[in-house]
Amino acid sequence: MRVLVVEDDEALADTLVRGLSRDGLAPDRVDCGEEALWRARATAYDAIVLDVMLPGMDGVATCARLREDGVRSPVLMLTARDAVRDRVDGLDAGADDYLSKPFAWDELLARLRALGRRGEVAHRPVLEVGPLTLDGARREVRRNGERVELSGREYALLELMMRRPGAALSRLELLEGAWDAAYENRSNVIDVHVAGLRRKLDRRGEPSLIETVRGVGYRLRET
Repeated sequence: MRVLVVEDDEALADTLVRGLSRDGLAPDRVDCGEEALWRARATAYDAIVLDVMLPGMDGVATCARLREDGVRSPVLMLTARDAVRDRVDGLDAGADDYLSKPFAWDELLARLRALGRRGEVAHRPVLEVGPLTLDGARREVRRNGERVELSGREYALLELMMRRPGAALSRLELLEGAWDAAYENRSNVIDVHVAGLRRKLDRRGEPSLIETVRGVGYRLRET
């Protein structure tokens, strides 16, 4: 899940980015509305976490401009102000949800998951491909009913593959979908994590569920 964090408070922004990364999401961070506009136009984010109190263009104005520009990514607005009028202004500007500071981390994640489930059919909460089942609401993966414990990055990679079963995904596509904008695209990080996925998902004597596509990347078998 690719998330854009728009927050000018350095400490909070760092906490958000570290926490989202730890939980298997791929956050990008900007600190003003103007930069958020061009980032959101260029990248189809699964969700945008948008602070209301931004320097220059505030969060409400930024959200309104995003909608005017045709950006349909779900927006979760953060604010220290909890007056009804503030919430109404944000929702009227096109926000999908509102969370007041300070907030519980589990609630933030739950709200982001809920926003993700409102997306296209391809973002349905339960994915099934061959023997694999991925439950987005519980962040749980099973093979033939048996639970498989994955790291956050392994989960993010598998989710990308399960949304496009049978499709050959390049290493760059996998990096862009599961890592933030600061990744090193010349590293072997994808190969390392795919190897970890294979060790956890595959069974001795059976073909690997994840095929290597020479010169491209990887593909999840459909059956």
